[in-house]
Parts: sequence; structure tokens; C-alpha cells
Amino acid sequence: MPVLASHRKPRSTRPHSPAVGVTTAAIASVTLLSTQSAQAAPAPPKPTVEEIQKKVDDLYRQAGTATQEYNRAKESTDQQRRKVDRILDDVAKRTDAINESRRALGSYAAAQYRAGAVGPTAALIFADSPQQYFDQTHLMDRLSERQHSAVADYEGKRAEAAKQRAEATKSLESLTESQATLRTSKQNVQRKLAEARTLLARLTAEEKARLAELERKRQAEARRKAEEQAKAEAAAAAKAAAEAERRRQEEAAKEQPEPPATGGTSDSTYAAKAEKALAFARNQIGKPYVWGATGPSSYDCSGLTQAAWKAAGVELPRTTWDQVEAGTRVATADLLPGDLVFFYDDISHVGLYIGGGKMIHAPKPGANVREESIYYMPIYGSVRPA
Repeated sequence: MPVLASHRKPRSTRPHSPAVGVTTAAIASVTLLSTQSAQAAPAPPKPTVEEIQKKVDDLYRQAGTATQEYNRAKESTDQQRRKVDRILDDVAKRTDAINESRRALGSYAAAQYRAGAVGPTAALIFADSPQQYFDQTHLMDRLSERQHSAVADYEGKRAEAAKQRAEATKSLESLTESQATLRTSKQNVQRKLAEARTLLARLTAEEKARLAELERKRQAEARRKAEEQAKAEAAAAAKAAAEAERRRQEEAAKEQPEPPATGGTSDSTYAAKAEKALAFARNQIGKPYVWGATGPSSYDCSGLTQAAWKAAGVELPRTTWDQVEAGTRVATADLLPGDLVFFYDDISHVGLYIGGGKMIHAPKPGANVREESIYYMPIYGSVRPA
């Protein structure tokens, strides 16, 4: 008997989809992690102590620049406030004058009203005598002239008061702008100083020791340069003294009086003023640097130089940017005690030269007024202020 063909369909093998899905997801995850690992940027290298020192120095310099901006804004604000006060006082006085003129006009108007209530014929009839009528008429004519004058005076005062009020409004707007600039400058100073403090606070003990060593080397190099200048100044002074003595002897041999000293800022007048400025500056040594301060308990750099020369009777502007224009430019090799030495390309620092390559200055936040080599910072230029 032939074998009958089976009508049942063969069992098919179905793939296990969940297992394949898990495997695919796992592969995708591994691939994604590998891609992310490959694309992740390496951590930036930690800055060296030298780089940190440079960054901190730059932040202090920027804070010095911002301090000068603050000083300029504060000076402008103070000037605007004084101007506004003067204008407002003047407006008040003019208002009083207008009120007085208004009262005078009121009395004239009342007199005119009373006179206008009676006609000329009735006034003549009711007058005690013709002479009384003519006297009253003359008086009213005079009142009319005075009234015209009073009206003109009133209008003039009112126009002037309106002009003053407009000027006051404009000055108040300028004052508001100056105050906004002042706030911005103050915030800039505080932000730069906070950045510097944060950088220094992150240093390890070893890094702080390294930073201190770098500072000692920097100070030593600045002192070396100052000593070189001191030697050069001493040699120049000796040469000048020898030349003066030679001329004195020649004049004595000729039995002629010694010629008077030539004028200029290097004569005794400048030296006397400079000594007063230096004496004041020496008395401030040890007082703290505070940005925006002008004494007497603390100073910033330009506040100290301004106060020192003020003690010598010389008025200097408030900021380094203005002080550098307040005198005669001199070369570093020609510096005399009392001269102002400015630093950095942005002229953000100043010190008072004392001779021998040194100065007295208010250095930076956290430091006190002190003597230091002028070569501690890059020199911009120097000025003889008197």
C-alpha cells in the first residue's frame, strides 16, 4: 500500500526576537560609549605656578585700571553733584524772586481795578479838589509805568527760572549716568580682586611656597636694577659736584662773583617742594592700600601721590591718566626725588620717586604703602610735577 503523503505543514523554527533585541541594544550601547569616550576632550592640564603668578599679576593690574576708572567716575559724580546743588539753590532763589514779582503785580492789578471802577469825569466830580484829581491821575500813570516794568521783570525772571530748571534736569541726568558708571567701575574692581583671591586660595602649600620663591627672585632682580641706578646717580652727582667746584675755583681765581644758578625744575625750589612731598609720603608708610582711597588712613596709588604733592602745595589730578599729563616728562635716567613714575602700558599705577632707583607707593590690595624698586613693574614713563 503506497505511503500517503502527510498533509501537515512542517514546524518552522522562529527566531527568539527578544534575545536579538537585547543583544542589538547592548551592541549599540557599547558602540555609543566607545564613541563618547573617543570624542571626550582630555582634561586641561593644571596651570603651572608661573602661569598662576602671571595671571594673578594681570588681574591685579586690571583691578588697578578699574580703580582708576572708578576714581574718574567718582570725581565726575562729585562734580556733577556739586553743580546740581548750585543750580537747585539758584532755582530756589529765582523762585522766591518770581513770587515777589507776582505779589507786586497783584498789588498793581488791585490798584488798577479800583481806579478803573470810576470813570475820569466821576473821579473829577468826587474829588475834593481839582488838584487832588490831577494828583491821583499822575499817580496812576506812574503805577502803570511801574506795572509794565514789573511785568517785564516777572517775565524775565520766569524765563530764567525755566532755563535753570532745564539745566538742572540735564545735570541730574548726567549725575545719574556718572553714578551708573561709578557702580560699574566698582563692580569691575571687586570682580578682578575676587578672581585673584580665588586663584591664590586654590594653591597647595607647595605651590604657595613656590610662588613665594618666585616673588623673592622678582624682588631681588628689581633691587639689583635699583642699585645699578643708585650707583649711576651717585656717579652723576659726584661729577656734577666736581664740575661745580671747578667752576667755583675758576671764578674765585678771577675774583668775580659766582654766576647765579640756572632756572628750571632741578633748582632748589623744586627740591624744597619735592622734600615736602616725600616727607608726607614717608609718614604714610605702613598704611594699607584701599582702592579708591585718598587718605588719611589708607590710599590707592594715585591717591597717595596726589596727597603727597598737595602737602607741598601742588594740586595734582585724581587719576594716573591725568597725573601723567600734569608735568614735564623726564627720562628714567634723569629722575629726581619727587618725580612721578608710571607703570604698565595702560598707565594704571604710579609711585613717588625717592632716589636710588626706589619709590614710595601704595602697591595693591592686601599690601601696605612701602618703599620699593621702580623696576618691580614695567615702567611706562615719568613726570616732574612742579
